[in-house]
Amino acid sequence: MRSRSRRRSPLPRLLVAASEQSADLLYATRFFAPDAFVMLQQGRVRTLLLSDLEIDRGRREARADRVESWSEVAAAERKRLGREPRMGEVVARFLRAKRVRRVEVPQEFPLGLARELEAGGIGVEVVSGPFWPGRMIKSDDEIAAIRRALRITEAGLARGMEVLRVSQIGRGGRLRWGNGALTSERLRTEIDTAVLRAGGLPAHTIVAGGVQACDPHERGSGVLRGGELIILDVFPRDMRSGYFGDLTRTVVRGRAPEACRRMWETVREGQRRAIAAIRPGAGGAGIHDGVKAFFAEQGYPTVQRDGRWVGFFHGTGHGLGLDLHEEPRFARSRMRVGQVWTVEPGLYDPEIGGVRIEDVVAVTRGGCAVLSRFPVELEL
Repeated sequence: MRSRSRRRSPLPRLLVAASEQSADLLYATRFFAPDAFVMLQQGRVRTLLLSDLEIDRGRREARADRVESWSEVAAAERKRLGREPRMGEVVARFLRAKRVRRVEVPQEFPLGLARELEAGGIGVEVVSGPFWPGRMIKSDDEIAAIRRALRITEAGLARGMEVLRVSQIGRGGRLRWGNGALTSERLRTEIDTAVLRAGGLPAHTIVAGGVQACDPHERGSGVLRGGELIILDVFPRDMRSGYFGDLTRTVVRGRAPEACRRMWETVREGQRRAIAAIRPGAGGAGIHDGVKAFFAEQGYPTVQRDGRWVGFFHGTGHGLGLDLHEEPRFARSRMRVGQVWTVEPGLYDPEIGGVRIEDVVAVTRGGCAVLSRFPVELEL
């Protein structure tokens, strides 16, 4: 196998994956399948090799010029070998029949499969960088799909806020809801159920309060408390389109202590500044550094304390689309019209808690448009 630069003339492109997991394959075919299938693109001609289980649906739904039968290719290879063929042997036969002797594949292509193809006389070259560069610039239809994914996300957040508002603050600040304690697990279940009802697929929703919220990817566990910062980070996939939504809000049930309020207001202003700075030609690194400097000026430097990072120690945002985190990288980018970004600065201090506020924007000719519309508030 060799790495390949886009500067050379393109080879036929090969993908072998389950499109429910491969955003590249879903982007190319718009066809959801739970098991691996083959896509070959030769110039403008796209051919799929599908199992008998999927072939009829593929012919109806997939964006492809040709849909062919895996079982027919496998049967011919079985006859030649006198045994059951391996996947790579079937794919190699399919490619040879198309007069393909060399293909380019994404960096995530399975190593074992690549070796089987090479053993079958097919050269494999790995593309460095995005396999479909067009994914980095969203079409109007894609932005509409992300808006729908955000409406699903907002349905989950709305349910979370609803439960928090009616919860009662009991002894020691412990929140109670219904007949028992309101835990991160119970609130996450309510959020995820609302997402499912709205047409989304939730995964690893974050409901983290107090010191737990100081780890940005901590899902949260145990009883939630009034008077503490609680991070709700919801990022479901729209089951219809495959596009993701991603929103975060930080709230306090009851009255927020002054230290929590000041940190929250600082993050909110940092997010406003970042959104205002996003426009065509702006550098993501400069936007990030500006937010970080603002936080430091307000008394929240990013430093290590007792071996633990405090302050703002993650990215300002990330690309959003068919992957939750997709190219391009925020800090390495020069903003272009059609890019879709999350904007999610945060501050974390174990002595206070964690704050993160996240919205989604699309870069426009005049700046950016905020695609999310969920209210931002501190006290519930």
